[in-house]
Amino acid sequence: MKKAIFPGSFDPFTLGHADIVRRGLQVFDHIVIAVGVNEHKQGWIAAKERLRALRELYKDNANVSVERYEGLTTDFAKRCGAGFILRGVRSLKDFEYELDMADVNRQLDENLETVVLLAHPELSAVSSSMVRELHHFGHDIQTWLPENLNYKL
Repeated sequence: MKKAIFPGSFDPFTLGHADIVRRGLQVFDHIVIAVGVNEHKQGWIAAKERLRALRELYKDNANVSVERYEGLTTDFAKRCGAGFILRGVRSLKDFEYELDMADVNRQLDENLETVVLLAHPELSAVSSSMVRELHHFGHDIQTWLPENLNYKL
């Protein structure tokens, strides 16, 4: 079975993230959405709420699970039995960052491959930070979030 982790803070989980999961399932048998938590940082949406909402969103898809993790992504991938890290890129800047991360991860675990999916052009401007900023200034953010994602903000 080909298993991948899709790591991120997902604060919030956007249409772009959901698209990477959807398309990733065409490549992998199982995807673990790995919600990274740093207890020293205050997230916009509490980690417990992100986990709850994502588990609810994917509750009917046996090929997707949602897990919390701290520490190194490579260590989490090992614990999950995943051989791949799934990432999405929206721009050249994202690609350069992901290339550097893939190189480091490969040095930490030579058997762990990073697979990058390019964002669809209509989703390339969607980012969690953009959604947070729109919300901060009073705009409705539902347009940028998966339809059935129900955060309790």
